[in-house]
Amino acid sequence: MENTKDIEKLAIDTVRILSADAVQKANSGHPGTAMALAPMGHVLWSKFLNYNPKNPDWANRDRFILSAGHACILQYSFLYLTGYDLSLEDIKQFRQLNSKTAGHPEYGLAPGVDVTTGPLGQGFANGVGFAIAQKHLAARYNKPGFELFSYNIYAITSDGDMMEGVTSEAASLAGHLQLGNLIYLYDDNHISIEGSTDIAFNEDVSARFRAYGWQVQEVADVNDTHALELALINAKSETQKPSLIRVRSLIAYGSPNKSGTAGSHGSPLGADEIKLVKKFFGFDPEKSFNVPAEVLEYYHEKGAKGEGKEEKWNKLFADYKAKYPELAAEYEAAFNGELPAGWAAKLPSFKGSDPKMATRQASGKVLNAIAGSLPNLIGGAADLSPSTETNLKEYDSFTSENRNGRNFHFGIREHAMGSALNGMALTKGLLPFGATFLQFSDYMRPPIRLAAIMKISPIFVYTHDSIGLGEDGTTHQPVEHLSTLRVIPNVTVIRPADANESAFAWKVAIEKKGGPTVLVFTRQGLPILDQDKYGKADGLEKGAYILSEGSKGPDLILMATGSEVSLIMEAQAKLEAEGISTRVVSMPSWELFEKQDAAYKESVFPKASRKRLAVEMASPMGWHKYTTDEGDMLGMTTFGESAPAEDLYKHFGFTVENVVNKAKALL
Repeated sequence: MENTKDIEKLAIDTVRILSADAVQKANSGHPGTAMALAPMGHVLWSKFLNYNPKNPDWANRDRFILSAGHACILQYSFLYLTGYDLSLEDIKQFRQLNSKTAGHPEYGLAPGVDVTTGPLGQGFANGVGFAIAQKHLAARYNKPGFELFSYNIYAITSDGDMMEGVTSEAASLAGHLQLGNLIYLYDDNHISIEGSTDIAFNEDVSARFRAYGWQVQEVADVNDTHALELALINAKSETQKPSLIRVRSLIAYGSPNKSGTAGSHGSPLGADEIKLVKKFFGFDPEKSFNVPAEVLEYYHEKGAKGEGKEEKWNKLFADYKAKYPELAAEYEAAFNGELPAGWAAKLPSFKGSDPKMATRQASGKVLNAIAGSLPNLIGGAADLSPSTETNLKEYDSFTSENRNGRNFHFGIREHAMGSALNGMALTKGLLPFGATFLQFSDYMRPPIRLAAIMKISPIFVYTHDSIGLGEDGTTHQPVEHLSTLRVIPNVTVIRPADANESAFAWKVAIEKKGGPTVLVFTRQGLPILDQDKYGKADGLEKGAYILSEGSKGPDLILMATGSEVSLIMEAQAKLEAEGISTRVVSMPSWELFEKQDAAYKESVFPKASRKRLAVEMASPMGWHKYTTDEGDMLGMTTFGESAPAEDLYKHFGFTVENVVNKAKALL
């Protein structure tokens, strides 16, 4: 027993010093938290987490989230020590160009990192999405004797996470849904960048989480690994309530001069201080990146146990496959990102003779038409499904009693919804979407950006997309949102012009890999463009296409997105009547258009046709690329107003007469 205690102490102290050395070599980083939490990491990676370093994507592994992402060197140290494809040299290259060990954990960069974290609160809320996904997979696929999906979601959170608003939203949702598979360790170290947290934060966090419906335990000292183990055992046995284990720690434990201070939070300790730390723990102060052979062997043995766990699971899945071949095949295809054959044939088409239809309504019809063919398509809204038309009518709601439901009620929690969608999207086998009004995409900016960084593909659905929503006025009328979403790398923004374009927008979103899709729909009814008379709506897949050609080589090109396309179609008729040959281009997605080859781009926007007018009820920012120096853009340079939509169109100049006059002024 004494030998076990000795090797465990040596292992923990090795992680503390390895973390301090890596930050010191980089001359950048956050050593204090990693040093303090080495015992916590040790207990997790050596005794509780189910993982296989040889296959970081094993479907039934426990998920680990370092919501306190600034302490990433802690996670990197354990990934290296337990046998992931991360070397000591990678640890030495912490925070350097092209290194696997970035300044915060990044999904897809270092093996074993389940989610990109850094902006505080996001990892906490991502975990709620991971937990929802596990419950849903288990409900769909687990059978008596075949518990395929039984994993838990572990996270290390910080005082900073607890202060962020998104954490409150996510914790409330998790408690409501009784996500007992969430086990969060809260590092209560009382230190943030400005100093002691009591200058801004003195609430009773434990009482708050109990009020949310969480099980809360407290461990007085992170160095008491036995107490940590008991708390984690209790958390695993609590299957109804999510668990928060509040753990008191001393930041930069072992540093004689900087422990317990803000100076150890976001800066290297300094070469002299690190020598003192090494003396404190009995290490040679002149040696750096010193990993004793027995420590590496100890952790490798812990990591190697995961291979046997996965082998056992693979045998279970093979037996499951023999007994439930259809479900097994469905899951395998979904896990590999494959879509069911023929699913797109279910996309509805709409006739030009049909009544006007808001694109949000068309979107709802599309969703319900394809839901039966895409069993892994799940999602909901932030208390707005009747307005966003995102309810899957033939399916139940996901609740604490019914985990098989496909409709999610995120409540008025847009921040948490976006972050939870990312956790769901990171769970292979699911196609998640979430909806609210376009104006409230502002509340979801961090998860949209993080989805783009991670190159994952949740679908963000936004309706009420312009001043066309009318009387709700300035606060609800998005003006700058389209342009600011378009500038985020790896995000595909699609604003369809009618019902048929809406169908193809969903097709693109569901097939999309490598980044999120933002679908933008109208509140107001729009004419359905006759595909027998005009361009086919599948042109949406190329981002921009010729919807209606002029009577001869175009004197002028009119281009628009969304509801404004039908407006420029009317303007085209007026211009043609006056002998001005006018091409109409529907341009629902700049990002899709930019992926086309030069020949296609030239066919839509010939260099010789430089008289161009863009029309969009949004900020003009970015349109100059397509209008050229001889064109113009009719957009919004102010906020909207509260009035009926038709009055607003006249007030801001979105009328056929004004479009015609602006077009003629270019000639």
